[in-house]
Amino acid sequence: MSEDIPLTSFSLTHVHYGAFSPDLVALQLQDPTDRLSYLCAWLALVPQGLCVMYVTLIWSTREIEIVLLGAGQFVCEVLNFALKRLIKEERPPRMNGKGYGMPSSHAQFVTFFAVSMALFLLFRHQPPGREQRKRNHSPMTMLERVFWSATGLAGAFTVAWSRIYLNYHTEKQVLVGCTAGLAIAVTWFAITSILRQTGWVAWAMEIPIAKWLRVRDLVVEEDLCQAGWEKWDDKMTALKARDKKRN
Repeated sequence: MSEDIPLTSFSLTHVHYGAFSPDLVALQLQDPTDRLSYLCAWLALVPQGLCVMYVTLIWSTREIEIVLLGAGQFVCEVLNFALKRLIKEERPPRMNGKGYGMPSSHAQFVTFFAVSMALFLLFRHQPPGREQRKRNHSPMTMLERVFWSATGLAGAFTVAWSRIYLNYHTEKQVLVGCTAGLAIAVTWFAITSILRQTGWVAWAMEIPIAKWLRVRDLVVEEDLCQAGWEKWDDKMTALKARDKKRN
């Protein structure tokens, strides 16, 4: 009886990959041995990885800036869901995905993330000046922030391009997805800037639930890794001084 029960698959991370080759194009088949398409299949999992990153960082750091970024990413996804059902454009004829294709959700997702991170690093992040730094505190320089911003944008471009290579989307669908992600990121950055300037973020952090959750707002002025390292370094310095005093 069990053999007669119909089954289906949970395809959250199910990715078809393979490049069109000259010998197979007439049959509309793809070459599964193509290494570049295998890499693109892994790139398709970047949004899922970023979602895990959001949850991990929000839970472990309780940083309001990361919470705001995660909220903006959620809004970006909701708008992509709405746009797809409003435009109702199909995927490429030999498509490897279900549902509508305009705009590309992968392209919109990674563009929002990369642009948001670049805006934060270049315009919102304000590390202390040299005279205010602690002895071992060395936050990222502007040149380093430009480098990581460019790296993020290049990574987003790679993920977006992979959707075309795997034939999940047309060039236009990816371009519109990137444009939508860019527009939403800039708009969200402006909204959160206004919320900060008008005191709404500070107010939200004073409500009881925020205090109970230990929400903080430090990442704008310091590096998360550096802040933890300073506490560890101070502890080890104190232990060494104590041991030296005993000896």
